[in-house]
Amino acid sequence: MFGIPGKQAVTITPAAVTQVRKLMERDGRAGLRIGVKKGGCAGMEYTMDFVDEAEANDEVVEQDGARVLIAPMAQMFLFGTEIDYHTSLLESGFKFNNPNVTDACGCGESIKFKDIEELEAERRTSE
Repeated sequence: MFGIPGKQAVTITPAAVTQVRKLMERDGRAGLRIGVKKGGCAGMEYTMDFVDEAEANDEVVEQDGARVLIAPMAQMFLFGTEIDYHTSLLESGFKFNNPNVTDACGCGESIKFKDIEELEAERRTSE
């Protein structure tokens, strides 16, 4: 695992906990798996899927009945992220407050991360 011992990879706000738990219970799923993939105008995009079981190297974060699974390739990019859920008149959805993002496209769907060497150096200094 990429994280620091004793520290959760991500934090989940109460609004996000409520929404994840509600969707897990409604669909009988084991949790919400979060990842990243190449795409979009800024270079990377978040992925989210409700899954039936954790994979062997998933980082598992549980909070008040909500379970978030972080795919192995995404752990470095998501460490320190706060997951929130917003509802407004026009839209609702999960929001990632990620300190590792250096740029985002205008629509907010695509992001750019610090380079891997910088992320690893920050992780080492916080251990």
